[in-house]
Amino acid sequence: NPYAGLVSHLRASWLSGKTRPMEYRVAQLEALGRFLDEKKQEILEATELDMGKPSFEAFFSEILLCKNELNVTLNNLCHWMKDEHVDKNLVMQLDSAFIRKDPYGVVLIIAPWNYPIHLFLVPLIGAIAAGNCAIIKPSEISKNTERLVAETLSCYLDNDCFAVVTGGVPETTRLLENKFDYIFFTGSPPVGRIVMTAAAKHLTPVTLELGGKNPCYVSDTCDVTNVARRVVWGRFFNAGQTCIAPDYLLCTVEMQDKLMPALREAITEFFGPNPRESPDFGRIVSDKQFRRIRALLGSGRVAIGGQTDEAERYIAPTVLADVLPSDPAMQEEIFGPILPIVIIANMDEAIDFINARPRPLAIYAFSCDSKVVNQVLERTSSGGFCGNDTLMHVTLTSLPFGGIGNSGLGKYHGKFTFDTFSHHRGCLHRNMGLETLNTPRYPPYTQQKLGLLTTTFEVKRRGICTLL
Repeated sequence: NPYAGLVSHLRASWLSGKTRPMEYRVAQLEALGRFLDEKKQEILEATELDMGKPSFEAFFSEILLCKNELNVTLNNLCHWMKDEHVDKNLVMQLDSAFIRKDPYGVVLIIAPWNYPIHLFLVPLIGAIAAGNCAIIKPSEISKNTERLVAETLSCYLDNDCFAVVTGGVPETTRLLENKFDYIFFTGSPPVGRIVMTAAAKHLTPVTLELGGKNPCYVSDTCDVTNVARRVVWGRFFNAGQTCIAPDYLLCTVEMQDKLMPALREAITEFFGPNPRESPDFGRIVSDKQFRRIRALLGSGRVAIGGQTDEAERYIAPTVLADVLPSDPAMQEEIFGPILPIVIIANMDEAIDFINARPRPLAIYAFSCDSKVVNQVLERTSSGGFCGNDTLMHVTLTSLPFGGIGNSGLGKYHGKFTFDTFSHHRGCLHRNMGLETLNTPRYPPYTQQKLGLLTTTFEVKRRGICTLL
């Protein structure tokens, strides 16, 4: 295997204990901060070349949010690394019971192309913070960013403990043949199954950050203008190539009629009368993705947008009206600048519609009535939830980010990333003396010993407290 030597080298570094001291972890994390600062312009240029990403969007998603993750980690690492002491029973009051946060070892991070810096760097921050060695596999589809990461990251990180592997499907397949101690994958559900199958051969734990069709319910009681602006921003950010973008709207036919002019107005306000000329609207990453997304325009009827240019890989911000559940746009994650509207009769039907499909990465609900938003939250299941806005829940490092079911497995962001890349090791350190306390558990067994054992080990349920 072409990567066996690299994995062995990193494992030797990890076994040496090099990555365990807090000072080492901090030094490597600070080096990532320098990478973001010193390569800022090159990151903006690479993402612009790869998918026409506006510099504003690239700075916000690829640099600012990564710096936030980095600084939260540096601010709290000393506390996160400490042993967590736990409750003890009567027998062990003089002993030490604690949870040790151990690194897994050598981890593999496979990143996608849509946020090519953010989606490898945020997991890497947690992997380093937890004391692991890591191999990073950036996506070959965002080729300019891949080249930047491959050529420059090694100048900042310890090459004995961290490495970048480039290439496409064949290289990734060979890489996955090696035994890793943890695999963190972001991508599509079909590839996630391949990764999980490869991991299963070595009993390697995984985090899978996958996609899905994220529903957005708009109730009849809402501020239509605000809904339109927030939905347009979330759907067309990064030209719709966002795993948590609202994938389709659910609303009544009356709300569709009200929303349509508001959506049109918001698109014009954000991108001008011709979004193709806007410096703030991106492009599709590849010809293959462009053709796939363009084919979805036949669903329902094009109410707004619909223009395309294959040479530029441009698809206009598009709204499809009267889309049927059987239409092509409702059969797969769109991952582009198209927003279908599916008509439902009421909130109950919207909830039934959502629950009849695989659990998504995010659910959105808009209403001036908080009871409606809470109903959608309580009666559905998804990786994350955001009421009366889109995407914004992902900006909080205090919230876990991850999928459920078809949309993924595991979570990260902030301390959750550190925990994901840490093995929580249950530890008990007992006193060598006081042997009399152990006598009740030793044979020969008697009823008296059983009574003593019950008294010292039993956990009793607390009495029910009623607030008057």
